[in-house]
Amino acid sequence: MTDIEISEQLEDLFQKTGNAHHKTFIKTDGEDPEWPLWYADYLLEKLGKLLNAKFTKSELVYLLVMVEKERAMMAPGSNWPTYYANFFIERYL
Repeated sequence: MTDIEISEQLEDLFQKTGNAHHKTFIKTDGEDPEWPLWYADYLLEKLGKLLNAKFTKSELVYLLVMVEKERAMMAPGSNWPTYYANFFIERYL
């Protein structure tokens, strides 16, 4: 699989995760201060397979918090699924 294909699959995975999270928290319009915990549960197996990597839930929560803080500081307003995909590609591929 090419880097472009992996990037597209990761972006799609993050977008689908965001949509699923929003549906789960529809009553709060997607607001969830503990979103990294929910995302880590949802992504743990799927992300590990795509990247051929192993994460604990705690590690993945840490990475999700880190990527969001980095994105907010370095690229506010950017397309978050693309930013997240690049973040994980840089670290795991």
